[in-house]
Amino acid sequence: MKRFIWLVPVILLACLSAKAQEIPAWEISGGYSYLRANINNSPGKSFDLSGGNVSAEENLNNWFGGRLEFNAFNGGVAGQNVSAETISYGPVFSYRRFDRITPFAHVQLGAVHGSVGYLGISESAFKFAMSSGGGVDFNLNRRLAVRAQADYLMTRFLDLRQDNLQFSAGLVVHFGWK
Repeated sequence: MKRFIWLVPVILLACLSAKAQEIPAWEISGGYSYLRANINNSPGKSFDLSGGNVSAEENLNNWFGGRLEFNAFNGGVAGQNVSAETISYGPVFSYRRFDRITPFAHVQLGAVHGSVGYLGISESAFKFAMSSGGGVDFNLNRRLAVRAQADYLMTRFLDLRQDNLQFSAGLVVHFGWK
């Protein structure tokens, strides 16, 4: 046993000096987005909108980064065509322990813009928005992944809080490496 004790520091040194899994410096994503709006009211007052999303994320290390995200939704509510857009920014926490999947969680603050008729408003307006949620990236290869994401989106129109659910799916392109 004493003969092999010298292996402990050699193994530790090899583990510490081994190259860590490369992480992308930047991630650009885009895809389809679905909004189930105003779920905290009676079922007759909630509605659905469809649209798209795009985001840019900078990874500062293997578990922490910042994401800027833009979503645009459109649809019919009570016979009227309405739209909503969100823009938000916040931290992203990723768990990069697997080769094929990368789960993540995030909290973002920003603004929502609603058109006339959105939630019954009489003129378009910008208001505060906050989203929190998470998802998973399914890595297809080193540069490309498929993202599935679910978020809670809180907005405030007409001095009332609206609870919304947002679901997104799309492609992620990785740039640069750390």
